[in-house]
Order: sequence, then C-alpha cells, then structure tokens
Amino acid sequence: MPLPALSAVAVYAGLNGLVLAWLALNVVRVRRDRKVFMGDGGDPLVIRAMRGQANFVEFVPMTLLLIAMAALLGAPTLAIHALGVMLTLGRVLHAVHFVQADAPGWQRGAGAALTLLTLLLAALGAIAHGLMGLGTGLEG
Repeated sequence: MPLPALSAVAVYAGLNGLVLAWLALNVVRVRRDRKVFMGDGGDPLVIRAMRGQANFVEFVPMTLLLIAMAALLGAPTLAIHALGVMLTLGRVLHAVHFVQADAPGWQRGAGAALTLLTLLLAALGAIAHGLMGLGTGLEG
C-alpha cells in the first residue's frame, strides 16, 4: 500500500515531467524554425529556449529528491503537497517566460523565486526529518 505523502511526490514529479517535455519540445521547435540543428548556433532565441530547459534540469531533480526524502521520513502529506504545488507553479511560470517570446518578465522572476523558496524549504524539511529519524542513536 503506497504512502500518501510519497504518492503526492509521484504526482508532482509527473507534472514536472510534463513541464520538462514542454520545454524540450520548445527547444526542438525553435531549433527547427531557426534552422539550428546542433548547439545553439549563436542564435539568441535558441539560447533562450535552451536556457529555459537547462534551468529546469538544474533545479527540479534535486528539489524533487529532497521532497521525496522528507516524504519517506514522515513529513506530513499536506507539507508535501504544499512543496509540490509551489515547485510546479514556479516551474510553469518560469517556463512560460522561455516558451512565449512576448511573456511578461515578472513570470521568470516569480517562477525562479518560488522554485528557490521550494528548494530551501525542501532542504530544511529533509534535514529536519533526517535528524529526527536519527534520534539518539540508542534505539534498538
């Protein structure tokens, strides 16, 4: 029987996987439209699309790992949902900035800030639950 908190992590991992697929398809589309088939070709639009995808890959795996560790160590399911929603919303906002050329700039900043806040809270949650799991070391 799956743990509710870990099931929640699976939902947010899946949703963020869809965001990554969206960003990857955007890179393919921009490269095709700009006729750049390897690297970025020095094209600012290709660079922008690639950076949007790269930024996602730089932050999301570690954040999800921290959320999963906290879930496995007994973090409340509501806390896992809060972190999952924050991460997913942050990444969608950030992605929109890189996918839509005319997207307002606040989306990038808000998405990045929400992602960083989620990373920090997930790190603190994983540390706290890890330390609680250590206990005194004298059990059993």
